[in-house]
Amino acid sequence: MEIMQAIRTRRSVRAYTGEPIHEKTLRQIIDAAVQAPSAMNEQPWSFAVVRDRALLARISRAAKAHMLATLPAGAASGHYRDMLSDPDFDIFYHAPALVVISAVATSQWAVEDCALAAENLMLAARASGLGTCWIGFAQGWLGTAEGKASIDLPAAYVPVAPIIVGHPKAAPPPVPRREPEIHWVGA
Repeated sequence: MEIMQAIRTRRSVRAYTGEPIHEKTLRQIIDAAVQAPSAMNEQPWSFAVVRDRALLARISRAAKAHMLATLPAGAASGHYRDMLSDPDFDIFYHAPALVVISAVATSQWAVEDCALAAENLMLAARASGLGTCWIGFAQGWLGTAEGKASIDLPAAYVPVAPIIVGHPKAAPPPVPRREPEIHWVGA
């Protein structure tokens, strides 16, 4: 698949087959992630890969409880509360793998650098016929001492991008995109 096709067809996938993702495949998409640019070429990222289904389920339960306990009041909070309160809701959508991209918290542009690596990872996964989804529900809990311990993340690291990876049950439909607002400045 050529790059523009991967960019135009990458979607957040929330339904996966039970087929596992092999280590070689995960390594290939992580190798694409580390090709991302980083500020001052620091390459601050670290990758924790979870394929143990029992551990994924434990992380999902703990992250849901954490989100419910810390969810601010707001327009969407009722919807989130209903979803997170459902004992059958798996924040990882039963994907066979979770890749958590993290960096040393003191790195000035760690979040931006990890986000760039995450986009490379998601595009490489799409080009390989895999689906991905950045799981924001997991970020808060993974940043706690207990969350970091669950994925063997050192205390000095901050988890930035928890991304599930798997074989999609179906291709999500295209999402309409607005025309970009462009301000041409200068000559």
